[in-house]
Amino acid sequence: MQDLKYSTAEEAVQLIKSGERVFLHGGAATPLKLINALLNRYNTLENVELVSISLNGKIDWNRKEVLECFYLNSLFVSENIRGWANSEYGGFVPIFLSEIPQLFDNGILPLDVALLHVSPPDQHGYCTLGTSTDVAISAVRNAKKIIAQVNPKMPRVLGEGFIHVSKFNAMIWEDVELEQVDYSLKADEDTEKIGYNIASLIEDGATLQMGIGAVPDAVLKSLIHHKNLGIHTEMFSDGVIPLVEKGVITNANKNVERGKIVCSFVLGTRKVYDFIDNNPLINCMNVDFVNDTSVIRRNPKVVAINSAIEIDITGQVCADSIGTMQYSGIGGQMDFMRGASLSKGGKPIIALPSTTKSGISRIVPHLKEGAGVVTTRGNIHYIATEYGVVNLYGKNMQQRAELLTSIAHPQHREMLEKEYHSRFNRLIKAL
Repeated sequence: MQDLKYSTAEEAVQLIKSGERVFLHGGAATPLKLINALLNRYNTLENVELVSISLNGKIDWNRKEVLECFYLNSLFVSENIRGWANSEYGGFVPIFLSEIPQLFDNGILPLDVALLHVSPPDQHGYCTLGTSTDVAISAVRNAKKIIAQVNPKMPRVLGEGFIHVSKFNAMIWEDVELEQVDYSLKADEDTEKIGYNIASLIEDGATLQMGIGAVPDAVLKSLIHHKNLGIHTEMFSDGVIPLVEKGVITNANKNVERGKIVCSFVLGTRKVYDFIDNNPLINCMNVDFVNDTSVIRRNPKVVAINSAIEIDITGQVCADSIGTMQYSGIGGQMDFMRGASLSKGGKPIIALPSTTKSGISRIVPHLKEGAGVVTTRGNIHYIATEYGVVNLYGKNMQQRAELLTSIAHPQHREMLEKEYHSRFNRLIKAL
């Protein structure tokens, strides 16, 4: 592989033309050098659409000349582009994470170009999609042109995300540390309590899915005495490493890829990136397989742990917006909530602190006007806060209101009691 030809980022993005749709690799694999070089072409391009899931790192988008040239069509809104996605120069596509590959495969969002961030080619010329296989496989399969940012610090991750250098229309070499997120730094006393409460529901031999955030890592810290746990999850972070080292996570009881940790992307610190590098324990796969409900349910005792922004007293979960402001996305929450509920012995769990940082209750009489419902009240089972866990499955509206009030912050329970009594008494009188 001595004859590989690398160009500069500025040269590579010259392949992109006006009017084209460009896929941006996401998570820790966000190709920042290529993206920022592309955005700097604002004076030579027009009407370029960017498509992405969650992006990480500093993207220099907040300039009028950039916004007038590039439109962001986001499939999952991340913090660094939230303002862009909520502006007149951006938009959000509500979709399950498992179904995003269909947008590319079926020509609903045809791709002209894919910007990737990959590991260096091996002796056979194969790179990997590194930390984010997820929807990038289908982008690679469908894009007419592929531009790769090759990085020696990107781990070589085993699974489905292999791509030969012959597929690249241009390559750049960029030796740079990956974006890192340390979820342990985001934990507080309430997070630890929520983690402990959820851990009490998890049985030996369970298969775990962890959503994004500090709560999943807090749960994992409370599982050191468990046995034969497995991992089948869209993403994981540093928290799994101690449990693998202690022999708690063995994946021995799984029915899907037994003996393997199955995921579609990884986001954390350098420690977890080193852990997944060339590790045969890891099987990083296309998200349309990992998040397929029919696949998830085949594993025993699936425990799905996902977060929420707020939940109303009937069990409707808003996890992607604050009112009309798009905060994140639908992601894989419903994929795994449904998959866990169909798994033998499965437990779908929504975890949230009882209040916001400013003390506002997250358990509310009504969702904010314009808020999206990600998990419907027909799909809801367990809800966990720092004040306990309740199971809403099979409960009527009044019972749900009472149960949710019992795990709300004490300062807000009287308000919630008044609201649900008023609501249901009013319904009775109306009859």
